[in-house]
Amino acid sequence: MPATDYIVAMTATIQDLTNKLDAYLDEDQINLVRNAYFCAEQAHEGQTRRSGEPYVTHPLAVADILADMHMDHQSLAAAMLHDVIEDTKVDKESLSEQFGVTVAELVDGVSKLTQFEFQTQAEKQAENFQKMAMAMARDLRVILVKLADRLHNMRTLDVLGAEKRRRIAKETLEIYAPIANRLGMNDVRIEFEDLGFATLYPMRAKRIKAAIAATRGHRKELVANIEKQVDDQLSTDGIPARVIGREKHLYSIYQKMRSKSKSFTEIMDVFAFRIVVNSVDDCYRTLGSVHNLYKPRPGHFKDYIAIPKANGYQSLHTVLFGMHGIPIEIQIRTEEMEQMANNGIAAHWLYKANNQDASVGSHARARQWVQGLLELQQNAGNSLEFIENVKIDLFPEEVYVFTPKGRIMELPLGSTPVDFAYAVHTDIGNSCVGCRINRRLAALSQPLQSGQTIEIITAPGANPNPSWLDMVATSRARSQIRHYLKHLKSGESIELGRRLLNKALMSLGSGLDEVTSEQRSALVESANADDFDQLLEEVGLGNRVAYLTARQLLDIHEDETGGDMVIGNREKPLVIAGTEGMMINFAKCCSPIPGDDIGGHITAGRGVVVHLADCRNYHEIQERDKEGRSVALRWHDDIQGEYRVELKVEVEQQRGIIASLANKINSFDASIESIKVEERDSKASIIHIFLSVHNRIHLARIIRRIRVIKSVVKVTRVKL
Repeated sequence: MPATDYIVAMTATIQDLTNKLDAYLDEDQINLVRNAYFCAEQAHEGQTRRSGEPYVTHPLAVADILADMHMDHQSLAAAMLHDVIEDTKVDKESLSEQFGVTVAELVDGVSKLTQFEFQTQAEKQAENFQKMAMAMARDLRVILVKLADRLHNMRTLDVLGAEKRRRIAKETLEIYAPIANRLGMNDVRIEFEDLGFATLYPMRAKRIKAAIAATRGHRKELVANIEKQVDDQLSTDGIPARVIGREKHLYSIYQKMRSKSKSFTEIMDVFAFRIVVNSVDDCYRTLGSVHNLYKPRPGHFKDYIAIPKANGYQSLHTVLFGMHGIPIEIQIRTEEMEQMANNGIAAHWLYKANNQDASVGSHARARQWVQGLLELQQNAGNSLEFIENVKIDLFPEEVYVFTPKGRIMELPLGSTPVDFAYAVHTDIGNSCVGCRINRRLAALSQPLQSGQTIEIITAPGANPNPSWLDMVATSRARSQIRHYLKHLKSGESIELGRRLLNKALMSLGSGLDEVTSEQRSALVESANADDFDQLLEEVGLGNRVAYLTARQLLDIHEDETGGDMVIGNREKPLVIAGTEGMMINFAKCCSPIPGDDIGGHITAGRGVVVHLADCRNYHEIQERDKEGRSVALRWHDDIQGEYRVELKVEVEQQRGIIASLANKINSFDASIESIKVEERDSKASIIHIFLSVHNRIHLARIIRRIRVIKSVVKVTRVKL
């Protein structure tokens, strides 16, 4: 296009946008948006998009999308300028001087949200996602500008290469569409999903689209008849309303066909309508009216007006048996709810001047979600863990449960009482030991259902169980459990490191109490550590060798004998008390129990791994040990607890033998974890029993009792 023609065309386009803004912005606000456009046009001069169009067409289109949502003038100005910091020489300071601090901050926030990489750059994707959370925390409008930016990019994907199109479509479906849904922006979500679906699966999209077109003629008549009947019924009852026939979008049809294993015909047999009325009172009157017209389907009514969805969505949902038994889905809502359903948080700025409750509620929920993201970010060990938690949080199909005092709690589908406990308060979750569902004791792993009343049982000194990570559904609970265990592990590591280092110092004729603060400071400085506790933690985790650290602490440079460091016989054994927590681990190869002769090996990240002294694996570890990681161990005299062991029982085939074995073991206060049967032939079997015992004496009693069973041939303890 010649330059003069382009200027005329762009002038007309900015004029079209100005005309659109006249409907809801004042003159000064519109002038700010126009000035932002001319600034962007100048900054991007000479830059073009892949299509060959001048680059400024993109920010103008992004601003136009936001104008359709009736966004405020600062958001529109930021949309015009959203790429200037990243792609031109214009800096934040100059934007601040010309358009104000708020616009500059919005542009700066969007500029930091670089493209995500899902397949080959997971770390970069996660880091960028953290930047998004920080930008959203400062101003929610950042994410709205970003969503509009992505929407225009999705509309203009055709000019890109096939691989890049698929990558952008995939990240849109996995991240941007769920975010739009989480913010209640249904129109944006639907367009994201349909555009992404058509790009990722073009043949499937074409076939579904063709099938919809083929059935449209027959459906059109049915929809018109149902619409007229509903409209006539509402008129008779004196309820002013708009009745709209809804068509399912392509991606929704595809997802239902996949998830519910239904054919296209089964999905399209359901007719959907939306009824928009003037007030909440009219919503409930309309519900009664349509239930008089058609019979409701039992168990298919949902009241999202009394209990809105997590993203602020409000509506009454009901399913009816229409004429000829045709299923009819109906949504009933007010005009404000319609705007909220379609534009979500963007409607907050549309209704902000009127301070309407719907917009305030949606905005508050969105801010609450963003604050939750910040909490996840603070508790996450790294950016990959953060994005894992956020993805869990982006798909919230809700259940609604009650506290004992009647307060409604909203949780994702699949949540357990542990999720509920952490939703009430972190301390409640950390000290949770049990629960009651509808006043009856229940398992903490039981999935919750809407309408239940949940009571959490707590106990002083109780701690989160690592196994809870496998049962929770909320990112908040997962994050808090990991956060607690991480700090618990850190404390246990420091304590174990203190014991290991003190033992190593004693073998050198010293002790931690005798080490001066100057010696500690010198070692901290030479190791580039933050403090002495960090060094102790490294020793406890197995990342530093206790004996070598002790020599560094005492400034001993070489062994007095001139030989290698061999410390096993010179140091007192480390006492295992059974209360060390996560930093003392028992080897599965030999399953040591109290009373056994034991030895240990310090392993990075796991602390001390305890083996039987005659374990074959332990001997191989000792032979390879060049750093002095092996450590002498002994059991505490008063050790308590339960320890896992495996028994191999050879038996003659006999009916009820497993029950006999279980009874004998249970009679000796031992817990059976699992039983595995290995059949030799029709006359004999080998039974592997995994059980928990207190010590060797306890195990010996159990073995003696098993041997007296008539069909038992041989009992042995399994160990390497």
